[in-house]
Amino acid sequence: MAKGHRSQIKRERNEKKDTRPSAKLSYARVSVQKACFVLDAIRGKDVQTALGIVTYNPRYASSLVKKLLESAIANAENNYPDKNYKAENLYVAECFANKGPTMKRIQPRAQGRAYRIEKRMSHITIVLDEK
Repeated sequence: MAKGHRSQIKRERNEKKDTRPSAKLSYARVSVQKACFVLDAIRGKDVQTALGIVTYNPRYASSLVKKLLESAIANAENNYPDKNYKAENLYVAECFANKGPTMKRIQPRAQGRAYRIEKRMSHITIVLDEK
């Protein structure tokens, strides 16, 4: 059990909050494994290189990551006026995919059997930082 009053706990939690620009896509209809192939390719790269990689990557997840990366860049430029981020100075500090809910579907098979199909979802997060 946490110690202290609820407002005090919230205040302490908000002080430790990460202030780097980021973007998050929840409930993306792609599995974590497939999203990580694209995320591993852009981790640590500057945003111009990362955009080039995801633009010409043939995977489905790259279209989702491209849109998310553009959103993170826009968040950095517009939501942090005191830091004055420029797109040419940004790089992908962190990017990861967490497991989301799984939709369970049934595939009919021979002799009255049924196989389960699991349609997996993921939550993709991209965090940028300045060089």
